[in-house]
Amino acid sequence: MHLSKAISGGLLLAACLLANGASAQTGGSEGLSPSLSAIKTAHTVRLGYRESSPPFSFLDQSGRPIGYSLELCEAIVEEIGVEIDDPNLKIDYVKVTSDDRIDAVLQNKIDLECGSTTANAERGKRVAFSPLMFVAGTKLMVPKASSVQSLTDLKGKTIVVTKGTTNEQAIQAADKKLSLGLKIAVGADHEQSFQMLADGKADAFATDDILLSGLIARHKAQDKFRVTGDYLSYDPYGIMFRKGEPQLSAVVERTFRKLGSNRDLVPLYNKWFTARLPTGERLNVPISLQLEEAFKAMDDSASANN
Repeated sequence: MHLSKAISGGLLLAACLLANGASAQTGGSEGLSPSLSAIKTAHTVRLGYRESSPPFSFLDQSGRPIGYSLELCEAIVEEIGVEIDDPNLKIDYVKVTSDDRIDAVLQNKIDLECGSTTANAERGKRVAFSPLMFVAGTKLMVPKASSVQSLTDLKGKTIVVTKGTTNEQAIQAADKKLSLGLKIAVGADHEQSFQMLADGKADAFATDDILLSGLIARHKAQDKFRVTGDYLSYDPYGIMFRKGEPQLSAVVERTFRKLGSNRDLVPLYNKWFTARLPTGERLNVPISLQLEEAFKAMDDSASANN
């Protein structure tokens, strides 16, 4: 499926997933939902972060979690403070991986997951998602000298994917459909998957195109690797949180609408995707028309409706 043909359906799915997050309110103390009540008691919001998903969620030179998703989550924390009347909430940054991030939400280890997580129907049965914050799709990273142009060129060869990702599922499905006989290796996180490719233990690394570009930039490896192939999946990203708490869901959506109405979403995007990152790299990935339209839909200001 080409990415452009899947956009409208994906945007509708993302909207449905958000709506599904707002079902079955369970009251907490002081009239707050369970998550918000616990946050008010602890005066702390726990943000799940990824170590190697630039520019969404990664570590700076001092080991501090930074990124586009984390900045969105920090805006949600401010709005949570307004909702529970606690303007001085602390943030506890909790490391998660692609494999344990959903469980971290389900097991109440984090309040918001601020990484590069695809909002799909399967996951929407278990967790809730914010409005759309990015659109990506599975592609391949290969050595620059490689003759590989598409997945079919990897027949019988080794491809590495990161454990617990939608990319892993996409490659398994394509391998079965096309009878490619792929040898599928699995990395614990994107950094390990990248290293397996760099060490020659795999012929290609499959994950979301923007994450591949981010890793190449982070490792200053533009002369060693390239991104290639057709899109093998459609991946709309969202901030993940617990399902069945419409009060928290409303706070998350209100945050996005405030950012949209203040025209902050596109500048925030540009800060992380087109400007130079705090770690020195520059991705130079302009905002897509689809994401720009999704951000415009978050604008509730009077001028947007004129």
